[in-house]
Amino acid sequence: MKLSELIKGNRAEIIKINADKALRDRLTSFGVMRGEELTVKGCSIAKQTMEIEVGSTLIALRADEADKIEVEKIDS
Repeated sequence: MKLSELIKGNRAEIIKINADKALRDRLTSFGVMRGEELTVKGCSIAKQTMEIEVGSTLIALRADEADKIEVEKIDS
């Protein structure tokens, strides 16, 4: 499942990041890496951007960036 498919309040574990090295490195610098858990904090209208929380860091991602992150939803 892609990160972009989640909705506000969903929790998930990052499985894989399908991005070029530059984007992977930028995401890693924010703590977005395989094995980490995240929470979707909000989405803009039409899901053009979404806000996620990884650890204590809030990150805003564009829809195309969220499409490159594969996650496994955690049921809560």
